Amino acid sequence: MNLELLESFGQSYPEDFDGTLDCYSLAVSCQFNRVGTLLAVGCNDGRIVIWDFMTRGVAKIINAHVQPAASVSWSRNSRKLVSVSTDNHLAVWDVMTGDSDQRFRFPGPVLKVQFNPRNADMVLVCPMKHPPVLLEPSSGGHRTLPVDDESDANIVSTFDHRGTHIYSGNAKGRVIVVNSSTLEVEASFRVSQTSTSHIATKGIEFARRGDAFLVNSSDRVLRIYSHREVLLCGINGAPHPVQKLQDQVNKTAWKKAVFSGDGEYIVGGSARQHALYVWDRGIGSLVKILHGTRGELLLDVAWHPVRPVIASISSGVVSVWAQNQVENWSAFAPDFKELDENMEYEERESEFDLEDEDRDAEGESVGGDSEAEVDVVTEEPVAAFCSSDEEDYTADLLFLPAAPEVEDPEESPYVAVESSQEELRRNSESEPASGHRRKKARLQDVPLDGVPVNEVHPVLLATAGGAVTSRGNSKGVSEGAGKDKKPRSLGRPPKNRVGNGR
Repeated sequence: MNLELLESFGQSYPEDFDGTLDCYSLAVSCQFNRVGTLLAVGCNDGRIVIWDFMTRGVAKIINAHVQPAASVSWSRNSRKLVSVSTDNHLAVWDVMTGDSDQRFRFPGPVLKVQFNPRNADMVLVCPMKHPPVLLEPSSGGHRTLPVDDESDANIVSTFDHRGTHIYSGNAKGRVIVVNSSTLEVEASFRVSQTSTSHIATKGIEFARRGDAFLVNSSDRVLRIYSHREVLLCGINGAPHPVQKLQDQVNKTAWKKAVFSGDGEYIVGGSARQHALYVWDRGIGSLVKILHGTRGELLLDVAWHPVRPVIASISSGVVSVWAQNQVENWSAFAPDFKELDENMEYEERESEFDLEDEDRDAEGESVGGDSEAEVDVVTEEPVAAFCSSDEEDYTADLLFLPAAPEVEDPEESPYVAVESSQEELRRNSESEPASGHRRKKARLQDVPLDGVPVNEVHPVLLATAGGAVTSRGNSKGVSEGAGKDKKPRSLGRPPKNRVGNGR
């Protein structure tokens, strides 16, 4: 991918609908990896579908859970994937093999899981009506994060862009900043300094570049703060929002809001309908509204880390929003000229000569029969993928190897070859040909005090009409849901599915 060759001028936000990704089951959650080459989609039947976003094809399917996969998160090098289901089971997956490295069971519903952006052995877990938990998958240990008010258990939490701090917000509008290593509170502030009523914090999101982060609150206003200013204000500080964004006309409540890859734009997903509002941070105004199918509710939204592409989920379908592509042939040949009408071509006198007699002798001697060596072995880091303190970039998983799709002929005179292929296929189903045995990870219980046991996961409540169900009755629902909206499918039927040996 030559990102340096992309046009750096013009709009850097999506403008139109660009098709759907058919996961063959209802999608619930999605997230891009750090470089934007892979998209993980958690489905209602517990599967995790990994899309190769460059080819818009299914790269791998992991049979992860029995209940819907409510949240997924990539590690920094894209080799690990953590997921949590509505039956309170959390699992860490090896993306290449599809094996589960560790599995954990929580006593209550888990709303969100997130890898530390710089440490794959640190996972942030947000249980329902319980303080956030910092989990170490390798050792199985966990630590409970401090909270501002013990009586308020409705807490949302997230890592900052470098994983050094954890931001947690409660239903009373208080946000505290905790050091991810020592778990000491370093700063705290209230979202609204003027309002007497409590404004609940619904979500906190950080930009990939810079120190900006946004707070989605219940007063339907998106507030952008500076990470450095919040730390300088300290405990019980009063940092001023850099910007305030809202829908001035309809007063839309936001389901989720995220930054663009470069941090210059913000997209807010409406909680009432499938509509995406895009703001330009430079001018602070609304620049685009993307409308989906009327009557659908938005479940999740993700912005591509590098390109102006947005993926949104509504009614179990992953919708892709992108720019209108205009063919520019001069990008392939600099001397190419587009004509509005036919013109008579005038041939140059020396165009088809073996030797150009008109060429300057000095230019020939200086210019260019000398052979230049081109290095095709050394890998140079791409600036769009690197941070300001980036040091290593060699361990990232960019793509998944695709298995060849071989179709057996209907009639073949080589019966012995067919029988041997069938025998190999049976052996591969019982034991992989590579000798790799799928290991079943041991399930560990995570004891937490004061967690409500009989609570229903919000994903199931939000889609109680039948959009998300368990694996037992998902087949009938998905058959009916696919008939409402399929403008243009960009996926192809998956051939290989990977299980965890359940």
